[in-house]
Amino acid sequence: QVQLVESGGGLVQAGGSLRLSCAASGRTFSNYATGWFRQAPGKERELVAAINWSGGDATYYADSVKGRFTISRDNAKNTQYLQMNSLKTEDTALYYCAAALSWRTVVNGTPNYWGQGTQVTVSS
Repeated sequence: QVQLVESGGGLVQAGGSLRLSCAASGRTFSNYATGWFRQAPGKERELVAAINWSGGDATYYADSVKGRFTISRDNAKNTQYLQMNSLKTEDTALYYCAAALSWRTVVNGTPNYWGQGTQVTVSS
C-alpha cells in the first residue's frame, strides 16, 4: 500500500548538517504515523524520531538526538524529513524511514512499512 523512498544521506564532517527526505507513493501520509530509525554497525536498530498523523505537537525523539534533530512532515507532498544538525560521529548509521497507521507500532519498533535505508556517515 505504501512505498517509501529515501534520500539525503551522505558523508558529512562532525558539527555539520544533513536533511533526510522520505517520499511516499501509493498512499498519502495524511493518516499515518511516521518516523525514522537507525542502525549502526554492531548495534541494534533504534527509533530516532517519530511524528503522529495529527501534526507536529505529537512527536518523539531519542534522548541522544534531542535538541539536534527535528522531524517534520509535508502531507501535501507525502514527504517526511529529518533535519540533523550538530552531527556527531556517534550518529553514523543506516537510517530508515518508516510508516504505520498506528502510533504504537512505530514507537514500539514494528511499523508496517519501511524504506530501503540511507547511509549517514559523520567524520571527525
